[in-house]
Amino acid sequence: MDFRIADTFTDSLARLTGQEQKAVKTTAFDLQMNPASPGLSFHKLDRAKDANFWSVRVNADIRLIVHRTASSILLAYVDHHDDAYKWAERRKIERHPTTGAMQLVEVRERVEEIAVPSPEAPAPKAAAKPLLFDNLRKLELMSFGVPEEWVDDVRRVDEDTLFDLLPHLPQEAQEALLKLAVGEEPAKPVPVSPEADPFAHPDAQRRFRVFTNVEELERALDYPWEKWAVFLHPAQQEQVDRSYSGPARVSGSAGTGKTIVALHRAVHLARANPGDRVLLTTFSKPLANGLKTKLDHLVGNEPAIRDRIEVQSITGFGYDLYTRLFGQPNIASNTLISSSLAKAAEQVIDQQFSAHFLMDEWAEVVDAWQLRTWDDYRDVSRLGRKTRIGGRQREALWSIFERTRADLAARKAITWADLFWRLTDRISQGEPTPFAFIVVDEAQDISVPEARFLAGIGKDRAECLFFAGDLGQRIFQQPFSWKSLGLDVRGRSSTLRINYRTSHQIRSRADRLLPGSIADVDGIAESRRGAVSVFNGTDPDIRTFADEAEEQVAVGEWIAARIAEGCAAEEIAVIVRSDGEMKRARSAVKSAGVSAVELSEKVQVEAGKVALSTMHLAKGMEFRAVAVIACDDEVIPQQDRIERVTDESDLEEVYNTERHLLYVACTRARDHLLVTGVEPASEFLEDFGI
Repeated sequence: MDFRIADTFTDSLARLTGQEQKAVKTTAFDLQMNPASPGLSFHKLDRAKDANFWSVRVNADIRLIVHRTASSILLAYVDHHDDAYKWAERRKIERHPTTGAMQLVEVRERVEEIAVPSPEAPAPKAAAKPLLFDNLRKLELMSFGVPEEWVDDVRRVDEDTLFDLLPHLPQEAQEALLKLAVGEEPAKPVPVSPEADPFAHPDAQRRFRVFTNVEELERALDYPWEKWAVFLHPAQQEQVDRSYSGPARVSGSAGTGKTIVALHRAVHLARANPGDRVLLTTFSKPLANGLKTKLDHLVGNEPAIRDRIEVQSITGFGYDLYTRLFGQPNIASNTLISSSLAKAAEQVIDQQFSAHFLMDEWAEVVDAWQLRTWDDYRDVSRLGRKTRIGGRQREALWSIFERTRADLAARKAITWADLFWRLTDRISQGEPTPFAFIVVDEAQDISVPEARFLAGIGKDRAECLFFAGDLGQRIFQQPFSWKSLGLDVRGRSSTLRINYRTSHQIRSRADRLLPGSIADVDGIAESRRGAVSVFNGTDPDIRTFADEAEEQVAVGEWIAARIAEGCAAEEIAVIVRSDGEMKRARSAVKSAGVSAVELSEKVQVEAGKVALSTMHLAKGMEFRAVAVIACDDEVIPQQDRIERVTDESDLEEVYNTERHLLYVACTRARDHLLVTGVEPASEFLEDFGI
């Protein structure tokens, strides 16, 4: 007998108390072990439209709704007695006549009337908006998964009523209608044989999962409230399972599941290659810690897989490998490098370069590309640097950098770039690495030396390297050519367009901060057009105030309102541009009467406390509600960055990264977003429509 659970069951289970969940899990295990056990109390639901719906008694008040046939048991829903029965009376499970996928369909005649234009009472012509799908035939809509009884409702919606209707439809129908609404063409349905198993259809597999043993069921029920964090959409499965002929990259705007694809790709590689180890890496330690948590949710109960996947920041991996090959490195701090540059600059007569320019030129050109001679620096194209410098200026600069490198060598200190270039050279000589496969998340922020290092590892190993990232979230690195370093992903790049994390309102508003398409140095374009969110929400709240005191009170009231609505404190974040604005964040949370925790590389989210974070540290995080505050005129874009610009052409890069930062901060929100500033507010807020 087949034993399945539906996503509606895990969603409803997560809403119960801990004790209620424990009782439900016990009943679920009993059902799987012996559905005919006399200890199970089955009750036929006479009022249900689906004759196969039964209730199973969990305790005096909790009822489990199951769909039972002669060959299968499906856990469909769980709730308190009356609510569970009402849910079952409005649902049926049936094979879609066109797509062939098994669907859980809401019964149309039992649903409260939806506010869509009615033929009997048309809206006044002056106020009427165009209907979105009235030009599509019934069979066309059904081919996208729309249940037959909902076709007429779909053909009557306009842009105002679309999101009232979507929650009543299966997810594949929601996604297709959203794409049609924004002018995208949904993927053509794959024809299936009438004899095919309707539960085996890809659309059915996103909502119904079959279990063959108790251990599988236990893993699923252990983390039902986290399943959205590691859920892989069937449309993303191709990127996970595909065989590539070289380095591959998946992109997509915030919330489209790039990290989830990276996680599942790492697990797929570990499963498909049982004798090999896999490295799952990213550019920072906090992001690596987040990946560890998600990986544990995904395969924590499969030690044979989990033990062969190492999660580590790329600098951590490089440090460990260097220590094994050459001994523990003495990494020069930024403070030491700045001091050495300043000391060297004092010895060069008539140079007028600022300390900031020297540090940037060192980090992004000389050190990143490991320029060791005057000839190298004289001829370098300074890729990623737009400020033009003449021959004499270069000579003066090189004398500073040459002295700096000599000073670091005398101190037996090396930079991260030194470390990665030396490792790359050793690997090119045949040195083996501990990992057969490397999956990189947030790849847009890896550095030149790190990219070269990875290219060296993946050389001549087609499946070795897989990258996930978004150019619109690049906030740490100057752009550079991947291809020039040996990472040619042309023909092996794909873009995700369905957003599962962020509401339609938040996503569409945040997308205004960025252009419709962004291209990398190698000319590979990532289009943001056609991205759709799978759920509706409230409009972002964008406000400006006369002073910081007004802002503090308003943000505090907003936080208190979210908590009153049911948000836990740890599901809320207050994000600011930099540490300089953190005092305003602390004051706002204090006025809400709740505790807060300031996030850092070592400090993570804590239960019962609102998270306070800078925009840089918020990268990779997700919250139900986010307040991005202190968006003042000289805060973002940051005034001191603008003042340090020595060439007008560099100003564009400053504005781009500052926009990316605000985009990253806003897209940390799932359901609620507040953006505030004190007048005069940031010019970026105009992009939000104020």
